Amino acid sequence: MFGIVRPCAHRLSEGLKAEWMAHLCGLCLALRSDHGQFARIVTNYDGLIVSVLTEAQAERTTRRRRTAGPCPLRSMRTAPVARGEGARLAAAVSLVLASAKVRDHIADRDGLLSRRPVAAAARRV
Repeated sequence: MFGIVRPCAHRLSEGLKAEWMAHLCGLCLALRSDHGQFARIVTNYDGLIVSVLTEAQAERTTRRRRTAGPCPLRSMRTAPVARGEGARLAAAVSLVLASAKVRDHIADRDGLLSRRPVAAAARRV
């Protein structure tokens, strides 16, 4: 996980925490379904805000959530997750943010990306 925006866990009520997790899981599942299993590593809190804001502006319907299967990050429990255009838009934002972060590290020659072969492979990814 990377990002600037973080939930304040000790101040969130249980209902808001469940909503936050529904959007987080929805983002992760949208990344998997639209871009493949490997794309899930770019899940971040900053892109998650897009999903939250999109749902807040959408019409209220009963089909905003679906039940996801067990996940190790949820202690192998099922959970209601966000679905729809908000989650898909958040997935696209997460990919763009991850791409910008990798390009920034390549330009700065930080850490592992300071080596030319690794930087060349990162550009292709």
